[in-house]
Amino acid sequence: MIVTESLSKRFPRVTALDRLSVEVGPGVTGLVGANGAGKSTLIKILLGLSPASEGRAAVLGLDVASEGPAIRERVGYMPEHDCLPPDVSATEFVVHMARMSGLPPTAARERTADILRHVGLYEERYRPIGGYSTGMKQRVKLAQALVHDPQLVFLDEPTNGLDPVGRDDMLGLIRRVHSDFGISVLVTSHLLGELERTCEHVVVIDGGKLLRSSATTDFTQTTTTLAIEVTDTDKHPDGTAALRDALAARGLTAESGSGLPGAGHLLLLTAQGEETYDVVRDLVADLGLGLVRMEQRRHQIAEVFRAQQDTAEPRTESPESPVAQRKEAAQHAGPAE
Repeated sequence: MIVTESLSKRFPRVTALDRLSVEVGPGVTGLVGANGAGKSTLIKILLGLSPASEGRAAVLGLDVASEGPAIRERVGYMPEHDCLPPDVSATEFVVHMARMSGLPPTAARERTADILRHVGLYEERYRPIGGYSTGMKQRVKLAQALVHDPQLVFLDEPTNGLDPVGRDDMLGLIRRVHSDFGISVLVTSHLLGELERTCEHVVVIDGGKLLRSSATTDFTQTTTTLAIEVTDTDKHPDGTAALRDALAARGLTAESGSGLPGAGHLLLLTAQGEETYDVVRDLVADLGLGLVRMEQRRHQIAEVFRAQQDTAEPRTESPESPVAQRKEAAQHAGPAE
C-alpha cells in the first residue's frame, strides 16, 4: 500500500525525515512517534501535498512526486486539527467532500447517507456541525474520509479529545473500516495502548528515522511474568497485599504492576515452572480471595518503544527547537525559588 525509499524532508536547521525506508501492507497499521517525530510530515508527503527533499515514495503504486491528484482520489484523510465549518450540516459537508472526490451528485448523496449511518450520525445529520460534541465532530471527519470509498485512509490522531467511551467507539469504527469495507488504514496515535488493540502492524519512527516496523504480535510477545489479579474480601480488605505477603512466605517475590497502564491492582510474579501456577491457585483459595485472572503477561508497545528510544543514537536538536530552547533557558536560569 505504501513504500518509501530513503525518504528525507529537510527544513532550515531541522530534519523532519531522515532517509526513511519502510513498507506498509494492507490492513490496519499504526504509526507511532513522539511529537516532532515526523508523522504529520510523512502523511503530507504521502498525500502529494509536500515535496520530499530526497528519496522516493509510492502510495497504491502511484509516485507521490508526480501523481498526487490521483493518490488523493483513491485515499481518504482525517486530519488531526479541527477543520469543520460550524454553520453547515454534516450531510452538506460530507456531500461536498464526496463531490470534491469526483462522485456525481446522486451517488454523493447516497454514499453520504450510508456513511453517516455507519459512523452513528444518521439521526443528527441535518444539524449544524457547530452544535456537535467533540466525538460527533471526529465522526464527521471520519465520514468525509470514507465517503468516496477509498482504498486507503490516513487517520491522524482520531481519538484526540475523546472521553474513554468515545475513544472505544472510535477504535471500534476504525477496526470496522477494514473488516467491513476492506479499506486499509494508517492511523497515528500517541496512546500506544490503542494501537495494541486496533492495529495488526506498527511502524515506530523517532527523529525522522525508522526505529522498528513489525507485526503487533512481535511487539507484544509473551513473557515469563505472571500477571495476577484478585478480589478483596471483608477478611482481607486489600487482597493484593494479602496475596503478596503469602507469596513472600513461600519464597516468591511479587511486585506491584501499578507502573503499567491499567495495572493498578496487578501482581507481577516470575514463573518458575508449572508449579508456580499451583502455588498461586492454592494461596488464593486458602485466603478466600477471588481470582480474577492469572495469565502470562505480554510486552506492551510502550515498553518496547521506550527501550528502543533509549538505544537509538542521540540526535542533536535544532537551536530553534523547543527542546533546545528549554535546555538553553535552564543553563542560564538562576536558582529556583
